[in-house]
Amino acid sequence: MGFAELFLIGLGLSADAFSASICRGMNMRALKLGEAYKTAFFFGSFQAAMPIIGYLLGTGFADIISAFDHWTAFVLLAFIGGKTALGSFKKNDERSCNTEKTGLAALTVLAVATSIDALAVGVTFAFLDVRILPTALLIGVTTFALSLGGVLIGNRFGAKFKSKAELAGGVILILIGLKILLEHLGIIAF
Repeated sequence: MGFAELFLIGLGLSADAFSASICRGMNMRALKLGEAYKTAFFFGSFQAAMPIIGYLLGTGFADIISAFDHWTAFVLLAFIGGKTALGSFKKNDERSCNTEKTGLAALTVLAVATSIDALAVGVTFAFLDVRILPTALLIGVTTFALSLGGVLIGNRFGAKFKSKAELAGGVILILIGLKILLEHLGIIAF
């Protein structure tokens, strides 16, 4: 996988963290830069750690399922992307934006919840030609930047961009999963 694909995966995985960051920004009466950086750090760190954990888990059984690894990658990415994209269509009252708690425990729970998808993608990386440490760093830095921006946007503009970010992130993950499948089936070559 090339840099562009990995960056797009990072963007897709960051959609949930971006949305949660917008909520955190919306819940701040006045912008608190320390809280914005803390949120971005937590989200970025967990988004970077989860693919590594998933990769380590995936390498344990990569040899067993190498014959259908492209299908596994496609199904995982399509499922995660579909779930993210469908979530963007929920009505505003169905979407929780209650992230007022800023303590470390609450922020840790939120960071774990928004990075679970990255764990599954890490398993997928074990089947592909991916150097996991630079990839995880790219995902973490991308998530950090988007989360920081999300807090700032949320504080300034509210929920205007939340659903659009989730839809874009979901579509990106689905398209990358489809590309992986089509490449392995020999239908397209990049």
